[in-house]
Amino acid sequence: MNVSAFLYTLPYIVKGMVGIFLVTGVIVLTINLLSRYAGGKSKED
Repeated sequence: MNVSAFLYTLPYIVKGMVGIFLVTGVIVLTINLLSRYAGGKSKED
């Protein structure tokens, strides 16, 4: 394994992982907000 190549690509890997987590968080937040405010009425027995 070429360590210098790994260290060169490490910042790109970190940026990609952070981007994936941010996009996933936005999707989860959007789904929660939509289900809270636009969801159907549920009957509680």
